[in-house]
Amino acid sequence: MKSAIFDLDGVIVDTAKFHFLAWKKISKKYDYDLDEIQNEKLKGISRSDSLNHILRWSNKKISKKEFIATLNEKNIIYLNFIKKLTHEDALPGVLKTLNLFKKKGIKIALGSASRNSKIVLNKLSLIKYFDVIIDGNDVVNSKPDPEVFIKGAEALGVFCEDCIVFEDSEAGVKAARDAKMNVIGICDSKNGLKNTLFNMQGFLTIKPNEIIKYFT
Repeated sequence: MKSAIFDLDGVIVDTAKFHFLAWKKISKKYDYDLDEIQNEKLKGISRSDSLNHILRWSNKKISKKEFIATLNEKNIIYLNFIKKLTHEDALPGVLKTLNLFKKKGIKIALGSASRNSKIVLNKLSLIKYFDVIIDGNDVVNSKPDPEVFIKGAEALGVFCEDCIVFEDSEAGVKAARDAKMNVIGICDSKNGLKNTLFNMQGFLTIKPNEIIKYFT
C-alpha cells in the first residue's frame, strides 16, 4: 500500500491568493508591483526565498534585521487574511478523498513550505486526518529541495518510493521527483505540470477509484 503526501496551498485549500496579496503589499514597500505571473514563481517555496526573489526583482538590498522584520510583517498580513477560514474553505472533494484514504488504510502526511499549516488545517477541521505534518518549521531547505518530502516519508515510516505526492507547483513536483516519489498534479488544463502520473483540475474532476488504484 502506498502512502499519500499532500501539499497545502492550492491542493487542500486555496490560500495562494492570500499569499499573493500579502507579497504584493510587501513588494510595494520596495517600489515594486508584483504581478500574478511572477507570483507563480513564489508558489511552493519558503517565505525567505520568496522575499529574496522580490528583492532581486526590485533591485533592492536590505539589512538582515529588516529582512527578518519584513518576513514577520508578511506573515501578519497573511494571518489576518486566513482568520476567517472555515471547514467550508477546503477545496471541493478534499474531505471525501481524505475520508476514503482513511477507510482504505492509506497513511497521510502533509508536506508544505508553510509555517502556518497547523493553523490552517485546524481552521479547516482537517488536522485529524493527517498522521504526519512536516512544514516550514521542520526543514532547513524549501522546495524544490526534497527535504520536506523525505522527512515526511521518514515520519510515516515508509520508503520514499512508496509515497505519492499531490502537488500544484513546479517546485513541489521537482522536490517530490528528486525524492524518488511519484506525483499527481493539481493544475488547470492550460498549465499542465510535467513529470507526474497524471494531472487533474481538482478532486472532483476524477473518480475516486481512479486515484485509489495508484495506491494499491
